[in-house]
Amino acid sequence: MNATPLLTAPIGRTMARLAAPNVMAMFVLLGTSMAEAWYVGQLGVTALAGLALAFPMMMLTNMLSAGAIGGAVAGAVAQRLGAGDRAGAETLAAQSVLLALLAAAAFGIVFLGAGQQIYSQLGGRGAVLDSALAYSDVLFAGAVSLWLANILSSVVRACGQMRMAAFAMMLGSAIQIVAAGVLIFGIGPFPQLGIAGAAAGVVLGFAASSVLQLVYLASGRAGLRLHWRVSLHPGPLWSMLRVGLLASISPFSSVATVIIITALVARFGDAALAGYGIGARLEFLMIPLIFGIGAASITMVGVHFGAGEIDRGHRIAWTGAIAAALITGAVGGGLALFPGLWADLFTDSAAVREACRAYLRIVGPFYAFFGLGLCLYFASQGARRVLWPVLAGLVRLAVIAVGGVLLLAGPAPRLSDLFVLIAGAMLAYGVLVAAAIRLGAWRAPAQTAAAAAR
Repeated sequence: MNATPLLTAPIGRTMARLAAPNVMAMFVLLGTSMAEAWYVGQLGVTALAGLALAFPMMMLTNMLSAGAIGGAVAGAVAQRLGAGDRAGAETLAAQSVLLALLAAAAFGIVFLGAGQQIYSQLGGRGAVLDSALAYSDVLFAGAVSLWLANILSSVVRACGQMRMAAFAMMLGSAIQIVAAGVLIFGIGPFPQLGIAGAAAGVVLGFAASSVLQLVYLASGRAGLRLHWRVSLHPGPLWSMLRVGLLASISPFSSVATVIIITALVARFGDAALAGYGIGARLEFLMIPLIFGIGAASITMVGVHFGAGEIDRGHRIAWTGAIAAALITGAVGGGLALFPGLWADLFTDSAAVREACRAYLRIVGPFYAFFGLGLCLYFASQGARRVLWPVLAGLVRLAVIAVGGVLLLAGPAPRLSDLFVLIAGAMLAYGVLVAAAIRLGAWRAPAQTAAAAAR
């Protein structure tokens, strides 16, 4: 990639151009996930429960490989390209492939070796546990395809080639939908694998995406050439891994936050839990949109920090973060005013609808702070300074955990009070990330910045 256009082009227009393919691809991935759930639903309640048990582990793998570690890779490669160091960027790209292989092996060892214990601890029993393991064993036997596809996408995005990364993801999604349907139900000459066929579809889709991006990067058309002479010098690899491991705390804290909120809401009954689940689904739909803007921010901020254009890098980050806040705030605020537009889509139960409406009225307007903080988390990966966004995620987790315990210990806890707590945790998250960056969290001394680029 020639980084010069990114250093001089209008910020807003360039970000929109880079973000659009990412947003489109992420919504295609959401559609693919919904298709998978529909397929498995045709197998019965037991299979669907098994998928619900195993699916979060696939999501965690994707959040780590595409978001945390992948974001660290994209930020590091983009900074090298911004500094005009193509050879250094190629070294990082080759080492990121090695990193993907090592991470995939680690995940395979953990989930193939201890999957039964993990899913049992999460509540899996009997036939549901068997279904979860049938899905998980196939998925993590082929985990290399997930890790490789997401890491390669991060390298491609770092080169500014957002359309290619999006195309690879959408191609993989199309193959996954077809392969999963064929293998789950045993269409034509193919065996009927049941829920294991859904996992096989995931592996095949990501494998196709990996092959396409490997060929593309090896051709040199991305702006760097992926070669197979991997440097054994650990410095660049450790530099990426140090940022990626710190950033990886964020997905784990996000998963823990969801688990704790779910446990707290469950104390108010099944209708409250179902209503919260419907309302919170909107938050998950916001994540692909924020990631689309955030992925563009990683590349643009990384290039500018690599080129020493720190002030303009800050302006880029704020442009993306404010755009994410305005969009998520508009959606959440609109549904806070008219919650029935969302709540009434999913159920006819008056109690469930009322719980969902209460959630949206209270929490909806605070989605703006969630969008602000999460987009700045991605931009921080471009700056390769992720400490404060990670700490903010832990603060959000602590507010929910401590506040929830105190709330339930009170004489007459109300569901609406818990929703206020959730909104307050979002507010704390967004404000803390924004304040830290505004007060100079990215403005390390020159020698520290130089060391981070090496």
